[in-house]
Amino acid sequence: MNRMPSGEDPGLNARQREMLDLARRRGFVAIEAMARHFKVTAQTVRRDINVLCERGILHRYHGGAGVSSSVENMSYDTRQVMFLKEKQRIAKMVAAHIPDRASLFVNIGTTTEEVARHLKAHQSLRIITNNLNVATILSARPRFEVIVAGGVVRTRDRGIIGEATMDFINQFKVDCAIIGISGIDADGALLDFDYQEVRVAQAIVNNARRVYLVADHSKFERSPMVRLGHIAQIDALFTDRPLSTAMAEVFARAQTAVYVADAS
Repeated sequence: MNRMPSGEDPGLNARQREMLDLARRRGFVAIEAMARHFKVTAQTVRRDINVLCERGILHRYHGGAGVSSSVENMSYDTRQVMFLKEKQRIAKMVAAHIPDRASLFVNIGTTTEEVARHLKAHQSLRIITNNLNVATILSARPRFEVIVAGGVVRTRDRGIIGEATMDFINQFKVDCAIIGISGIDADGALLDFDYQEVRVAQAIVNNARRVYLVADHSKFERSPMVRLGHIAQIDALFTDRPLSTAMAEVFARAQTAVYVADAS
């Protein structure tokens, strides 16, 4: 007799179990991709996702569903394509707030990498980064000076972390920091997954005259376990959807500006 794997929900059908397995391996499953994979309609996939989310197995995101975890982030490849158009709108808006001849910190994250792409039209920037992807994007500009932090390179996303990275960052005081985040809690706490990455990000925040946070709407639905700081330490949030009433009040109390790059 066939037996269900230990801990598997016996109420799931074969397609839902396979979808769950794909989500666990990839971190995220998109509705359109699953419809093609299973040769069913998008409506059928949405019903399956509703079942998995109602059981608390997956967490619903715009365009699909993913594994909700406080201890492990989605894969870099998954995060690169999730909400890409939204990240590009955010990046364009942030770039418009950065003047020529400015000094910048740009940290680890797929949204900050999109910001880097939108900064290429600027003149005479000095960029300090612990993200090798950002360095690669910007180093081809002849009038940019790109300074790469020392430390340990993470193979999964080419981010640089560790004590040496913090020491390096603490040598500078820049005009503006552009930082990403994995989650923003209901009380305004800024949250992430990697303790060492968070310590570097804290050094970046502490050594910038202005701090710009770039975060798409999905970051308000996640609860990573490592505290980076609070939105009161941030000068402005750049996001892609208006905040909920409760969250808008939290930002107002913190006196943190909010810019929304909506589809229009």
